Amino acid sequence: MKKIEELSVKIFADGADEAGMLEMYAKSYIKGLTTNPTLMKKAGITDYRAFCKSILGSIKDKPLSFEVFSDDFSEMERQAMEIAGWGDNVYVKIPVTNTCRETSYALVKKLAAKKIKLNVTALMTLSQVRDVVAALDPEVPSYVSVFAGRIADTGRDPVPLMAAAVELLKINPLAELIWASPRELLNIFQADQVGCQVITVTNDILKKLSLVGYDLDEFSLDTVKMFYRDAVDAEFKL
Repeated sequence: MKKIEELSVKIFADGADEAGMLEMYAKSYIKGLTTNPTLMKKAGITDYRAFCKSILGSIKDKPLSFEVFSDDFSEMERQAMEIAGWGDNVYVKIPVTNTCRETSYALVKKLAAKKIKLNVTALMTLSQVRDVVAALDPEVPSYVSVFAGRIADTGRDPVPLMAAAVELLKINPLAELIWASPRELLNIFQADQVGCQVITVTNDILKKLSLVGYDLDEFSLDTVKMFYRDAVDAEFKL
């Protein structure tokens, strides 16, 4: 089994807790950071601009992705232009469609032509990947974010789809594929095996990195000790 530092896939921390984001940023194996409106809502963020600029005050040398939050493409464009202006390391997240199922390909193409670094997000099909790649500017760095974890939630194996997506991105060497919404630590190794350039990982999964390569006999004993300790603490009686 490879060690984390031996993997080719880049690990991006995914979150919206400023302290947690800065903690992850300080780790050498974290190569970038992402967030989204849902994570920000859960973290209690109310001032979008202030939160993003505060993070950027501390993180200037690793890519950071911030998402637009309008459902109207004209307003998305305005937001994207402002967000892009916050820093050279900023990537603007654009959803692959709005809530009305209208695709954002035209907007992606327009923004890419303005040399905006994009992170096109919430993709789940190869046709979406193909159309997004076609809309991106091959001379501008970008991310194509496929939600492999949500694909897995439907009972489908995301690995073949992600491997096929890797191939689709080869026509644009500056576009990197993100394995998004992982559900377990194993997904980091799966992403690496299929050639994904990036995987976004939440702090709860990142905390399990110390278990990589852990002896399974020891892990078995740890589990038995946990069961016993919890039973004693609960004062169970029969």
